[in-house]
Amino acid sequence: MSKEAGQWDLFALILIDVQKDFWTEAMPIGFPDFESNVASLLSLCRSQGIDVVHLRAQFKKDKSDWMPRYRLSDDIPCIEGRSGARVFEYGAAQGDEPVFIKQAFDGFLTDELQAWLNDNGKQYLLMAGLVTSVCVLFTAAAASQRGYLVSVVEDCCADKPEAHVHTLERYPFVFGVTTLDDIVASRDGWQFQLGQLSG
Repeated sequence: MSKEAGQWDLFALILIDVQKDFWTEAMPIGFPDFESNVASLLSLCRSQGIDVVHLRAQFKKDKSDWMPRYRLSDDIPCIEGRSGARVFEYGAAQGDEPVFIKQAFDGFLTDELQAWLNDNGKQYLLMAGLVTSVCVLFTAAAASQRGYLVSVVEDCCADKPEAHVHTLERYPFVFGVTTLDDIVASRDGWQFQLGQLSG
């Protein structure tokens, strides 16, 4: 762990739905570096001492935990026990990194996420994963409304290319946007923002 790890105590990365069902056939064309970028992001966070939280979708086969619109369908992503629900190895949790299962687009509808963030004093959240315009957006918006500052790591997310770009450009009042290479250099600015809010 970095000697400067303590300077990241208020921060956490939330990695969302890096699962096979959400990785479409078109995504490798539009986002060829997604796999290596997510692997590098996790390595960076672990080396710097940024806590990593994993969110994953998982639904029962009997539809008992499906959202209403989903229950009108015969099939949905990430049914437990199926290969599509599996996490890609490059996005797997390590050590004691928490993993929270969700049955909604908004990760904060999983009570354990809010409780863990509160218990660990987190105030600034980095978000990455799949897909940009759905679960990343909904979770980022929920976090913002719950009092967190949020930045989406744009080169560690993927979606239909036009939806990805539109989401990142459309909501500057909800979250900031950063890149893998800018995270460390952005820390002082983010800490200054937190100081402004607490002052």
